[in-house]
Amino acid sequence: MKRLFAATLGLLGTLLVSQTSFAQDADPAQSPEWQAVLEEARGQTVYFHAWGGEPRINAYVGWAAREVARLYDLRVLHVKVSDTATVVSQVLAEKSVGKSSGGAVDLIWINGENFAAMKDQGLLADKGWAETLPNWRYVDVENKPTVTIDFTVPTDGQESPWGMAKLVFMYDSARLKTPPASLEELLSFAKANPGRFAYPQPPNFYGTTFLKQVLVDTAPDRGALGRPVDPARFEEMTAPLFAYLDALHGALWRQGQAFPKNAAHMRQLLADGELDIAFSFNPGDASGAIANGELPPSVRTFVLEGGTIGNTHFVAIPFNSSAKAGARVFADFLLTPMAQTRKQDPDIWGDPTVLNVSALPANEKALFDTMDLGPATLSPEELGPVLPEPHPSWVAALEEAWLKRYGAE
Repeated sequence: MKRLFAATLGLLGTLLVSQTSFAQDADPAQSPEWQAVLEEARGQTVYFHAWGGEPRINAYVGWAAREVARLYDLRVLHVKVSDTATVVSQVLAEKSVGKSSGGAVDLIWINGENFAAMKDQGLLADKGWAETLPNWRYVDVENKPTVTIDFTVPTDGQESPWGMAKLVFMYDSARLKTPPASLEELLSFAKANPGRFAYPQPPNFYGTTFLKQVLVDTAPDRGALGRPVDPARFEEMTAPLFAYLDALHGALWRQGQAFPKNAAHMRQLLADGELDIAFSFNPGDASGAIANGELPPSVRTFVLEGGTIGNTHFVAIPFNSSAKAGARVFADFLLTPMAQTRKQDPDIWGDPTVLNVSALPANEKALFDTMDLGPATLSPEELGPVLPEPHPSWVAALEEAWLKRYGAE
């Protein structure tokens, strides 16, 4: 008991020291430039437009907002959105009427085609701001190249990385002993077990991600996926994809006449025994769902041989944000080891860190090293290779082609 009490005191001491260092990392004394940002941010309200479809993520954002209110007298309001494209359209509409300041969107959770659209149309704050954040020095630029390359598009410091994502599949080991190891085996499983697999209907993000996984796996010229869509080659490049989907379609849940709404719906169907396999873009999703009682303890995670799609998600500041200083302060807080540790905890979110953990100070590194990632979370080695996202232009093209082929049903 004494050893346990001493160990607990030691851990609390480490956490207290770490939290002190985190606050010091963002201390105004770091530089006159950052002190000026903090002073300008004091009392501001940041309207953070971010997807609101996952209660665990919403709770995390709420915690982060409370922390920056306490530390920096900064108010962050989470504006929950269902489709980031609508936020991009809102900023574009403001620009079209000449609203160059006082915009309604101060910070946006973004990546992929939405970032590319904002960058292309001049809707983002100045280049390089993300790389001036005090906690940028912790970002693992060397080993995680997607923190500076977003769906093949250079970020140019116009968005700050927030978390890592990788496609993983989930199954209940109490019902399915050996999950499929490839797309071919997944198709064979679905045909042998009709109705036990599904994917959300595009343009739902998870449904489109599944299309991209099959595209990357089957495209006759994978290199072409890193470039804008060539309409002259689209049919050739996607013929294997749609041949696969055609073969899979009738074996889907409800014979492909209906689709799960989103990832949370897939988890629910897996928990209810309607599906044997679901998937997520968060490697810690299954462990978090087990911890929250959403999935049975027998659920486990697997990936496909040869790798799965992966990327980084970011926060970006629109060109006409009403609270640019406050947005920068909040973006910097999201990069602190404290915030990144909490985000990676499967009991809270389970979202992998963008930081270079091995380069952190010892007390902060210990927070990651001692974290229990949960029974269903694969190690970095088990997660296998990360397959790069196709160019953003592929998203709309794939979704349009899918809807023409299957949407009428």
